[in-house]
Amino acid sequence: MSTARKLRLGPLPKVESVKLTFVCPATLKADLDRYAAMHAQTYGEAVDATTLIPHMLDAFMAGDRGFRRKRPGHE
Repeated sequence: MSTARKLRLGPLPKVESVKLTFVCPATLKADLDRYAAMHAQTYGEAVDATTLIPHMLDAFMAGDRGFRRKRPGHE
């Protein structure tokens, strides 16, 4: 693992997956590819943007207090 500053998205866990089609602007895809390259450099494991997207969304939703409060069983 690199000693450089850590990224907000840490090492990726192994999880069960389902396929989902995702459409985004070309500029966002370029940013995702750049982030994937930085992630690979930081954590020493090659990863592509499509692998990062679900983890980014999960981290985003986990940090959204309004969303967490509305989950079933958390009212």
